[in-house]
Amino acid sequence: MINEKNIPSSQEETARQQSFIQLAKALTEQKMKTLGRPLTYCLTTFGCQMNEKQSEAVAGIMDEIGYVRQENEEADVVIYNTCTVRENANLKVYGRLGHLHSLKDKNPDMKIILFGCMMQEAHVVEKIKKTYSFVNLVFGTHNIFKFAELFYEMLLSDMQLIDIWEGTDQIVEDLPTERNYTFKSGVNIMFGCNNFCSYCIVPYVRGRERSRKPEAIIKEIKNLVADGVSEVMLLGQNVNSYGKTLETPVTFAQLLTMLEDIEGLRRIRFMTSHPKDLSDELIEVMAKSKKICHHLHLPLQSGSSRILKEMNRRYDKEKYLNLVENIRTAIPDISLTTDIIVGFPGETEEDFQETLDVVRQAGYDTAFTFIYSKRTGTPAAAKEDQVPEDVVKDRFNRLLTLVQEQGRIRSSRFEGTVQEVLVEEESKEKGIFTGRTQYNLLVHFPADESLLGTYVKVKLEECKGFYYLGSLSE
Repeated sequence: MINEKNIPSSQEETARQQSFIQLAKALTEQKMKTLGRPLTYCLTTFGCQMNEKQSEAVAGIMDEIGYVRQENEEADVVIYNTCTVRENANLKVYGRLGHLHSLKDKNPDMKIILFGCMMQEAHVVEKIKKTYSFVNLVFGTHNIFKFAELFYEMLLSDMQLIDIWEGTDQIVEDLPTERNYTFKSGVNIMFGCNNFCSYCIVPYVRGRERSRKPEAIIKEIKNLVADGVSEVMLLGQNVNSYGKTLETPVTFAQLLTMLEDIEGLRRIRFMTSHPKDLSDELIEVMAKSKKICHHLHLPLQSGSSRILKEMNRRYDKEKYLNLVENIRTAIPDISLTTDIIVGFPGETEEDFQETLDVVRQAGYDTAFTFIYSKRTGTPAAAKEDQVPEDVVKDRFNRLLTLVQEQGRIRSSRFEGTVQEVLVEEESKEKGIFTGRTQYNLLVHFPADESLLGTYVKVKLEECKGFYYLGSLSE
């Protein structure tokens, strides 16, 4: 792996990449004339919303170069943005590569590109070199801003191109992006993670924390609003520690206060919040705000103080529950969601019961439950007291049952009320549209395409657990 040093300033790098976009565009136009048809690409994203945001940047560059996006993998360029949080994500990519190999046999000119978190693992890159030599371009998480340059180099080469960086302090602004929605958008406020939870591979593949300057974030959001966006999701591995790496430190609560003043911005969401860094200042700002949605994703991971210490989470059960109480006191209608891991090494039945106890006390609207996934290179993977698979599955099923019961009870508090919903898309059922309340509750209701991207009043008629059936209200 290489670590780039002395890289240009953000403005210089943006100009460099724009020049590579133009060079790649010229090659693309030439090839389209030869073939007599448009060139196509298929982009698939695995993993989190940070990955979704990075895929938008890659799509924006592909569009500008002149490629047309399609869903079908029988395209001229196939791109995978990979995830490595759990082993299953890696296996999915390997499985899909087998299928792509057969497609490439039929179309030798097809280009295959892999990037993202999975590519930051040395053993993965070695496997791709040896087993998947037909892949054309491989890069990681730290040099995504170089995509146009790497793509141009790939077009000129018959060799497999691999460019992995161990880390970077570089944040490059103002590159093209292609948003998934015209009316809402994710906005990265920081990159990387300093927490090193003992089960998590993220700090090793995304690097150390680095925050974007507030003025760059404000500029981006103002431009998005001018282009029709009314809701933003602020993204970071731990948004609560935003601003600590800036020359002039700014707290996350202070950033939110600045964003509140942007005219035309209607809703502000954010994720993910680490409980150890959630401040009284942030709770106060959320309570007073007219734009910050009353939804907070607050990962628990385990209800056992002993396991939390083993996980290196730096809070215990008591501190977490006190935090929940403080949040609910300040914002009584808050919707709380969480992440929970079952089967962490050494977890006993007593530890698991502590987790169930927190679920009962915290009153989550939704909990995302995961079976512990052993990630090579993390401290937890080296532990000898791995929990037997049958025990883990039994606990997971019991947790899921409780989460669904509690979630149904908690979510049903809105039954019969009228809520403001941002209309996001048409569902698979023709004429039925889907949107979200400020509490992040999904609602399905009859409507028409003219309402996409607008805010409408919807009566929530029937709670179906984690979503509602409703109807437009006068």
